[in-house]
Amino acid sequence: MHALIVVAHPEPASLSHGIAAQIAEGVSLSGPGHSYEIADLAAEGFDPRFTAADLAVHRSQALPPADVAAEQARIDRADALVLVYPVYWWSMPGLLKGWIDRVFANGWAFDFGPETGLVKKLRHLRVDLVAIAGADARTYARHGYSGAMKTQIDHGIFDYCGACVATSELLLESETQDPRAHLDAARTIGRRLFNAPRQCEAA
Repeated sequence: MHALIVVAHPEPASLSHGIAAQIAEGVSLSGPGHSYEIADLAAEGFDPRFTAADLAVHRSQALPPADVAAEQARIDRADALVLVYPVYWWSMPGLLKGWIDRVFANGWAFDFGPETGLVKKLRHLRVDLVAIAGADARTYARHGYSGAMKTQIDHGIFDYCGACVATSELLLESETQDPRAHLDAARTIGRRLFNAPRQCEAA
């Protein structure tokens, strides 16, 4: 079993990178044959801009650019996709959103056309989301931010493509809490990644 762990943070020493590393450590300790790859979008220089070339792919007028095809191949090799990201303005950073905009393209993540309607093409893919938040639980509950994030990300992106969001974690108070608690939680997430039962709503 192979996990692709995608982290989107510009600072290598960030808590986001530490959490990604601990998830990887947990995966490596979880059982024989379990492996991982960390995709550091900032360090790799992924271009998140959705350009005319990407629009042509969406319209089925062109093949994906080489950088997009490479990312799709990485996901195709994975049994689980783990996204690790800080919460910016109650959502994911632009770098990660642009990665999704470009990589989860029409023709690969889904097919949509007037004759066929929507065909979900990622039903085989398990997704685990790990968001690192500065605010506390009361703030998220009071304003409905948690529900809004699940609606737009868990359902709006991944269910649209048929992918199974197996876990969706929100690690709170990241700027005030001892980071060891979050790092320990991350290692547990990695250990359980391929050992926990797959629980998804029927698409």
